[in-house]
Amino acid sequence: MVSLPVVLPKPEWGPLRRKKEKVTGKRGLKIPIAFIGSVSTTLQGINCKQMKGIIGKKIGMTSIFSPDGKQQSCTIIEAGPCVVTQVKTQDADGYSALQLAFGEKKEKNTTAAEKNHFAKANTSPKKVVKEFRNYSLEKNIGETVTAEIFAEGEKVDVVGTTKGKGFQGVVKRHGFSGVGDATHGQHDRQRAPGSLGNSSDASRVMKGMRMAGRMGADRVKVKGLKVLKVFPDKNYILVSGSVPGHNGSIVFIQK
Repeated sequence: MVSLPVVLPKPEWGPLRRKKEKVTGKRGLKIPIAFIGSVSTTLQGINCKQMKGIIGKKIGMTSIFSPDGKQQSCTIIEAGPCVVTQVKTQDADGYSALQLAFGEKKEKNTTAAEKNHFAKANTSPKKVVKEFRNYSLEKNIGETVTAEIFAEGEKVDVVGTTKGKGFQGVVKRHGFSGVGDATHGQHDRQRAPGSLGNSSDASRVMKGMRMAGRMGADRVKVKGLKVLKVFPDKNYILVSGSVPGHNGSIVFIQK
């Protein structure tokens, strides 16, 4: 992020009305209306951090050997090819972004609106659509983004959805140890959650109480994975370590 000196005019203070502007307090706080407008106008000219990314599919895990003979575990990701289906600009949309599409989708499962949207890019219906803001590469609608945008040795962030575990108890979900010793008077309390709260004081279950429930299927970002190898002919990328999700799941690679 580039920090630039911002010179703003002296604001005129005025009371806010609930019907026209947001009020942050109960008594109708006074905030500089001109100040807010000046800040939003000035910040539009400041360049945000440029990034590049691609949509991929997790193939599986393997291991490779480095030139010095060390074994390195890695994940194979099929990165692209992705089609640019929409280009958003600062003047027209208020921000700059590229909309990428990945994976083939049956036409019978595609709505009419989606068909027209993909027809503008002269491409077939796609399964996954993702928007990447402040894209560092200049692309036009209908062009393709491949795995060649990444080079060996780069550090990338991978976003994926973890494996779903279903409804699980507190031992697996939160790491409860259970009773432990089940020799003296224990009947069926080995993996029970125990007390959920006081009866007379709060008389309710407090928010955030760790209990049994749905586990997994969370959106997780893994940062700082190293690109070990790129295969442009197959659109494969080998990244170090593990990536969240099952084999065949959709992941987002960004830098």
